[in-house]
Amino acid sequence: MKLLPAVLAAVLPLAAQVADKANERYKTPEGRAGMLGNLGAPDRADRIQASRIVQALAIQPGQSVADLGTGGGALLPALSQAVGPQGIVFAQDIFDDFLESARRKSAAGGLNNVQFVKGTEKNVNLPPGSVDLAVTVDAYHHFDYPREVLASVKTALRPGGRFVIVDYYKRPGAMSGADAVQHIRLDLPDVIREVTGFGWRLVEERIHVPNSQYIVVFTPAQ
Repeated sequence: MKLLPAVLAAVLPLAAQVADKANERYKTPEGRAGMLGNLGAPDRADRIQASRIVQALAIQPGQSVADLGTGGGALLPALSQAVGPQGIVFAQDIFDDFLESARRKSAAGGLNNVQFVKGTEKNVNLPPGSVDLAVTVDAYHHFDYPREVLASVKTALRPGGRFVIVDYYKRPGAMSGADAVQHIRLDLPDVIREVTGFGWRLVEERIHVPNSQYIVVFTPAQ
């Protein structure tokens, strides 16, 4: 019986960890306004290599995709172009000011196939069975309630749908201008362990930016 706690620790998914350090600057309008200076910057799409992300995901014209934690909307032009006029892009965030910034960016770019969705810390609030792919870029480490959020993502996916995380390694030097070891909630192996523990299957893992960022793709476990 003394071995039971160790056995449980080995087989159960990691407990949700509150992302206090990563979310410090998101708690006030002033803090979020400062973050939008980065998230909404004109060069943000180039810095996150948005075109490479979309290319790696093999998004097809006419598909429905969701950008979870859209922030300033840097990924939206690339997603909008990939799905084409017959497709839909859901720009989702939990903050009204971020959504407004992304809405202005989309309007300025003439992105007519983008819809905006206000989520919560525990629910992405997408319609059930509405998306072929949900992607979150540099945002998974901000999830305070990953189990609940991922359950809502699973509900939103269509059959065969995919959930994609693009994020930083929890390693020295992974982030420019921040300490990834302090800021990032989990390193890649523990992200995979956490997500698969919540009922997902890993289908692809690749390097996005060497020594900085990765891409992992999941589908709901059968």
